[in-house]
Amino acid sequence: MSGASRLLLKRHSVLPGFNLALGFALLYLSLIVLIPLSAAFFKTFTLTWGAFAEAVTAPRVLASYRLTFFASLAAAALNAVFGLITAWVLVRYEFPFKRLIDALVDLPFALPTAVAGIALTALWAQTGWLGQWLPFKVAFTPLGVWVALVFIGLPFVVRTLQPVLEQLPHDLEEAAATLGATRAQALARVVFPQLLPALMTGFALAFARALGEYGSVIFIAGNMPMVSEITPLLIITKLEQYDYAGATALAVVMLVASFALLLLINLLQAWARRRQGATT
Repeated sequence: MSGASRLLLKRHSVLPGFNLALGFALLYLSLIVLIPLSAAFFKTFTLTWGAFAEAVTAPRVLASYRLTFFASLAAAALNAVFGLITAWVLVRYEFPFKRLIDALVDLPFALPTAVAGIALTALWAQTGWLGQWLPFKVAFTPLGVWVALVFIGLPFVVRTLQPVLEQLPHDLEEAAATLGATRAQALARVVFPQLLPALMTGFALAFARALGEYGSVIFIAGNMPMVSEITPLLIITKLEQYDYAGATALAVVMLVASFALLLLINLLQAWARRRQGATT
């Protein structure tokens, strides 16, 4: 692009200049994200190291960590599989009520989390429509926590994969078939590598959303200490007890762990993109 073209683009830009737009963006991010997160860290710093370690390593807290992280990972993994299948069906096939089903994918976005929790509890309780036919309990167990996290995480995977699938040409699969590849080989060697970065992004979003979920979980979990109690509930409990430093200590641990896991997933995404670029 020539200098005259850059000048013309700058003059006719809809948004203000770079410096002013960057200033607005940083101000907004500071007010919404950076300042609240910094306040959590500063409040935690009021604790001594011994008090901090005691607050974040209590047996009840460690049990909540295990349930929160493992249930979130398991829910995100299941959503990665069935989210891919759902996105594939919505993009590649035409069938009755397709738009309705496509709209239902966004229902967890629009539905209040408390309503979702009550609905899931009514459905999976031992007297519920589905729970009464099962030989094991779902509601008020760790399995119920996982069910709620699966419900709220599915749209993140589907909506991340849909644009990529829409742009993926059908010619790739047809070319693989003409070269003698089976459907499984075409999927594994041609289609899946193209979808892997988006799939990992959807997995990361679903996982991050599940870590902080509260409203839909507390109704179906039962909230039994050491069994079905999630970390966000412990944070709320400490706040209700006016233990603000203890609550922020747990929040900081969750925040640091989430950042570390998201960083790992982003590194895997970058590796997948480099590998994809090397093979194309």
